[in-house]
Amino acid sequence: MSTILKIFVFPASIIIMCYGVLTILGGHITPGGGFQGGAMIAAGIIFCLVVYGLDESPIKLSHDFMAGLESAGALGYVFLGLAGLFTSGFFLYNLGTDLYHIVPPAISAAFNYPDALHAGIIPYLNFVVGLKVLVGLSAVVITFMGVKGIGKDYIDDEEI
Repeated sequence: MSTILKIFVFPASIIIMCYGVLTILGGHITPGGGFQGGAMIAAGIIFCLVVYGLDESPIKLSHDFMAGLESAGALGYVFLGLAGLFTSGFFLYNLGTDLYHIVPPAISAAFNYPDALHAGIIPYLNFVVGLKVLVGLSAVVITFMGVKGIGKDYIDDEEI
């Protein structure tokens, strides 16, 4: 790739990833949320991977780091769901809003998100879903790029 493209891509991908974080954080009051924000962050990472290549990318994501992020997202989702189940009898019950007044006040206060719309656990769900989507989309591209690299080396060896 050209030098000009390499100079442009890294700052542009940082801006794209920051916009993805903004989409996740404001997902309870604006269109968008965890899935859309996670896809934007993954797009920034993929942008760098496509231009710089898998080995020279300035954004390095190890397998252990990505597995940790995906596990944190999955466990966070399950724990938020189980918190609703154990306190109200409904999986993913919105503990911060407590529409049916079945959650003890101490637990409801722990999930009371401080905004005018009382989003409850929705921002936290957006965050964990964003982690899952970020890792899922990035892992697919990293896997495809890695397999392409292995295949290319094999073809080069055959030609010699």
